[in-house]
Amino acid sequence: MRFSIPVALLGRVALLIVAACTCVAALVIPEATAADAGTGAPGTAAYSEILMIGAFVAIFYFLVLRPQSKRAKEHKSLLGGLAKGDEVVTSGGIVGTVTKVEDQFVVCKVSDNVELRFQKHAVAATLPKGTLKSLNEK
Repeated sequence: MRFSIPVALLGRVALLIVAACTCVAALVIPEATAADAGTGAPGTAAYSEILMIGAFVAIFYFLVLRPQSKRAKEHKSLLGGLAKGDEVVTSGGIVGTVTKVEDQFVVCKVSDNVELRFQKHAVAATLPKGTLKSLNEK
């Protein structure tokens, strides 16, 4: 299964990765942080770094992983609920009415005497009833 990250989140993800790598490097090379810490207590830097890494993991989870899994779950339920007569749009932008649902494929009527077979995962969304009729009237 493919997972995609929206373009708007790529910058945030890159920033989180750089920050996490910096924290990990600080844990691996403790003498560099000890020189910067100066007169701090000997064990406090490690605890704060571990907390920071935990915060970055939590941020990464809530900004990237959780929304992606939520969208995947919604798409899976959408595909499971496909039925004859549903109006759908594919990921390629083709709009049609479902005429037959198979295990891995969906047959859509896109015009008079034209039916196309798509893989189920190519269906991007269902449309409200009557959408195709209103599109054909224009």
